[in-house]
Amino acid sequence: MKFISYYVTCDPIQKRRFNNVNKLISLLIPFLILLGASLKANDVKEISDSEDFDPGEMIMHHISDSHDWHFAHIGETHLTLPLPVILYSKDRGLEIFSSSKFHNDTFEYNGYKLDAHDHIHSIDESRSFYDLSITKNVASLLLSAVLLMITFVSIGNTYKKNKLKSPRGIQSFFEPIIMYVRDDIAKPSLGSKADFFLPYLLTIFFFIWFNNLLGLVPGGANVTGNIAITMTLAFITFLITNLYSNSYYWGHILNPPGIPFAVKILLVPVELMGIFTKPFSLMIRLFANITAGHIIILSLLALIFIFKSAFISIVSVPFAVFMNILELFVAILQAYVFTLLSAMYIGSAIEVHNHADHDFGH
Repeated sequence: MKFISYYVTCDPIQKRRFNNVNKLISLLIPFLILLGASLKANDVKEISDSEDFDPGEMIMHHISDSHDWHFAHIGETHLTLPLPVILYSKDRGLEIFSSSKFHNDTFEYNGYKLDAHDHIHSIDESRSFYDLSITKNVASLLLSAVLLMITFVSIGNTYKKNKLKSPRGIQSFFEPIIMYVRDDIAKPSLGSKADFFLPYLLTIFFFIWFNNLLGLVPGGANVTGNIAITMTLAFITFLITNLYSNSYYWGHILNPPGIPFAVKILLVPVELMGIFTKPFSLMIRLFANITAGHIIILSLLALIFIFKSAFISIVSVPFAVFMNILELFVAILQAYVFTLLSAMYIGSAIEVHNHADHDFGH
């Protein structure tokens, strides 16, 4: 609703930019949905050709991390990109080799073994080592970082060259979104300090949105569906919230004003727990929503091969297409929710309270 009201109050130039964004998205959505559904269905079919088809194993294979970047099955061809394996141990030092070395009958190479869950173990159990490999999620993170830098560095350079001129092309696509994050997320929550925290809020918004969209591309990695990634994002918000917090924030947590002492004994532990439950909710919400979307789509496609009936496809395929459309909306929605809550948590920590507010209601 806020976005709709923001659109209504825009000037004609801003509305024209919104319309250009909508036209571009409307052209991309059918292509992405049809391509994604066809390749995912083909992927499921290839795995289901075996008699012991396990839909759970197939789904986990698609949403989990791995040392290879598998894109799709096209006939008998496997589109797979081997990624570098980087291992460090005290006795051998640094070892770097391609993950394709494990593609043999035993899945072993140079004293290491790749198990069914795509984890590397030492054949000699007494040896210890550190796995610093570039996995599929890490490679996708690097890709998204490059895309973000190219996109916004080019936009920034264009603004410097064409000052006081109407933005064009990619600028007109991103400017209304950036303005919306600033005017409807940062300023209401952070007030006069909105510009100071705006770079962080824009970074997490576009980082989450880009990775959500990359995860929907056929063969894309499930980066934001990895709880280690969402935990890191939530931890950064946790650090910023507490490092920039003021005395009023800690005073309301450790000694809530206007509260009887007996109630404070119960309220203070709850407030202290809230410091950690807030970033925890950020972590779980993003992880669960993105992972659930992938699981539902793959489950709907797997039904066709579980029942081995073409009639099931009449129901499951339209539902899978609908879920693909919904996931495109969820991709930006989850970026918005994470950014909004981060801004609210930071805003509550830096807000300067008026002492007159403590007597309200007394």
